[in-house]
Amino acid sequence: MTRLRLALPPLENLTSDAELEFAQLDRKGRVSQTGISTLAQLGQQAKSQAVECFLHPMDTVLTRIELPPLSPARIDAAVACAAQALILGRSEQMHVAHSARHADGQVYLSWLPQVGLDRLGQLLGQHRLKLSGLYPAPYRLAVPPAGQVNACVVAGQLVLRFSREHGAVEPLVEARLEALAATGATVLWPTEHPRWDGATPGWGLHGGLGKHAAQAAGWGRALGCCALAVGVWVAGLNLYAAREVAQGQQLKQQMSQRVKRAFPELPVILNPLQQARQQLAIRQGGGPAQASHDFAYLVQQTAIALPFMAGSVQQLTFSQRQLQVQMTAEATPAADSAVHAALSQAGLSANRNERIWTLSALAEPTSAEGDSSVENDDE
Repeated sequence: MTRLRLALPPLENLTSDAELEFAQLDRKGRVSQTGISTLAQLGQQAKSQAVECFLHPMDTVLTRIELPPLSPARIDAAVACAAQALILGRSEQMHVAHSARHADGQVYLSWLPQVGLDRLGQLLGQHRLKLSGLYPAPYRLAVPPAGQVNACVVAGQLVLRFSREHGAVEPLVEARLEALAATGATVLWPTEHPRWDGATPGWGLHGGLGKHAAQAAGWGRALGCCALAVGVWVAGLNLYAAREVAQGQQLKQQMSQRVKRAFPELPVILNPLQQARQQLAIRQGGGPAQASHDFAYLVQQTAIALPFMAGSVQQLTFSQRQLQVQMTAEATPAADSAVHAALSQAGLSANRNERIWTLSALAEPTSAEGDSSVENDDE
């Protein structure tokens, strides 16, 4: 499989038309073409080809720490703690990557601002270039033989590669070269060794690409599950409420039937519990029949003239040959003029004070005796 390698400019200067070095590797990993191009041009030529990118030395942070034998999870935690101490700035805004622990206890790590990584991914995706690897600048150089060091100078920075995992970027070129010469290491320059066919390490910074998008997708799925749970809960609540309403209506109908059987003299049942209590009070108090007759007459005429009151009465009070009807808060309002007209045709007069109607007969029903008073409230 052929590979395309890019030597990136500083990420803050990277655009679709920014010039950069590239190399095309054949299936055997040998360099078949090198040159300078742009992401826009390479995207047209590469046709969705995977690319390996190497950071500019100014963007490269590469170091190592020594750790005792630990599990992978504990190594991740130890690297995160070490990175927090080394990063100048807010560590949560950085993507940190590291190698596995080597036999000598060394763990190599690097970090990059997440915003720069996201921007790189957007630019590559815009030109149909799929990022397969993102590495610090030293890994672009070939792995040198033991005891030797591959080196090159880029933008005034000395780029060194000591082994497959070990690399460095040094700003003090001459001082570092003198220190290497003092150790007896042989420094190989690009004219002596290729700059593009370096073996990549087993880790890189590309794992952070799309990290925020994945987190956002994870939150999106969580919010979707929450919305679904709320929808199911609301549907269940509505179903429960509808069942309770149906049971309440059924109970009210049963109560009306029982009151009608117990007190057949009642012409109509508006509020079964209230009317049953009033009839019991009349019977137990031994009140005259006229009061019962007047009460029944008013209830009957009111129910005929105002059928909308059925099922909406909270309290009935009969006193001084007048019937007070207190409606529930949920009762459907009706125009006073229409109510007065209907009651007048039924031979009744009425006054309304908010939800309380006071009704009396215009022409008294035939009776022999005076009135009585019965009053009670809902519990």
